[in-house]
Amino acid sequence: MFEEGTVVNSLAPLSEEVGFFTTPELLEIGGYPFVSPYEKPTRQEALKYYRKVADAAGLAVHFSETATTVARRSDGGFTVTSQPSAGPAVTRVAHSVVIATGAYDMPNRLGVPGEDLPHVSHYYKEPHLYYRRRVLIVGGKNSASEAALDIFRNGGEVRLIHRGAALGDSIKYWVKPDIDNRIKEGSIPARFNTRVVEITASDVLLDGPDGRLRERADAVLLLTGYRSDTTLLGQAGAAIDETIGAPVHSPETFETTVPGLFVIGACVAGQQSGRIFIENGRFHGEVVVKQIAERLQRQNLAV
Repeated sequence: MFEEGTVVNSLAPLSEEVGFFTTPELLEIGGYPFVSPYEKPTRQEALKYYRKVADAAGLAVHFSETATTVARRSDGGFTVTSQPSAGPAVTRVAHSVVIATGAYDMPNRLGVPGEDLPHVSHYYKEPHLYYRRRVLIVGGKNSASEAALDIFRNGGEVRLIHRGAALGDSIKYWVKPDIDNRIKEGSIPARFNTRVVEITASDVLLDGPDGRLRERADAVLLLTGYRSDTTLLGQAGAAIDETIGAPVHSPETFETTVPGLFVIGACVAGQQSGRIFIENGRFHGEVVVKQIAERLQRQNLAV
């Protein structure tokens, strides 16, 4: 197992105040019970739980070691090259490869001038950074709505920009009425059917129903979702559904078009990563490991 950061690396950068909107048993993996005094566990509890699982299961994980290439071999196996944080690259041979790279390292970019300025971010961590600052949030789903509410309630001045005619229907049922009411009362002004044209150090050029106009912004959050990275899959020759940027795979086995190459977790969904989350993605690994184990057993019996 290669992990470019630490265990459950996608949770590590999140704010310490982040909690889960699900019960502990729906976060459990590998049959290890997740015990919490709370109905909905905290980020710190989850990190501790997954560390304990890694220890209890004796998982051999190469931390801070990034898989850089996956190549198909003539014998049907794979050559995997990885780069540790220190030292030369390492090459290994495998009969099967499982890609579980998630979908949060690659945000959906707008492709506009100024997107990489220092005050612009595709990630939201905590509201304190935006106290008494004017923040433009671009997006119309859960992340944008929750960030807008959080910053508003912690002393920030928020503006919400969305290219659609209304906020997304997939917003959590307890968040939707809250953000709708804040927009309705004017606490969080929103512009719909509006897109970002350009971002500068002091403002954002918008194009909407009223034409083009500029909104002053001390900070800009582009919370427009994320997509899985298909680089390794492409190297191995796996087919990609370009309409959604997702690997073509069997929904029953999670095997790609390349025999022995599997995908699990959010990376199976491409640009639609929001439909895969811990509650359902946690079962992918069990399915794949069972597939690999059964094939190895059949091979051994054949020999």
